[in-house]
Amino acid sequence: MTEPWVSVDQIAGHLGVTRDSIYRWIDRKGLPAHRVGRLWKFKVSEVDEWVRGGGADEEKNMAMLPRHRREKNRGMA
Repeated sequence: MTEPWVSVDQIAGHLGVTRDSIYRWIDRKGLPAHRVGRLWKFKVSEVDEWVRGGGADEEKNMAMLPRHRREKNRGMA
């Protein structure tokens, strides 16, 4: 059986975070998501792998950004 697609609300509930965090992670951290029309859809296994790989780690992701973006994200710019 193939893994079902889940919604933003479902993946937010799975991770215990807000919808806003999900949208921010898609935009800034490369959260694995697939656009279906106007909707974002997710495979739980892909998201779990991303989390295990440190995708949601604030410090890891900040270190990968150029300096001007790190400062902007920390409110320094």
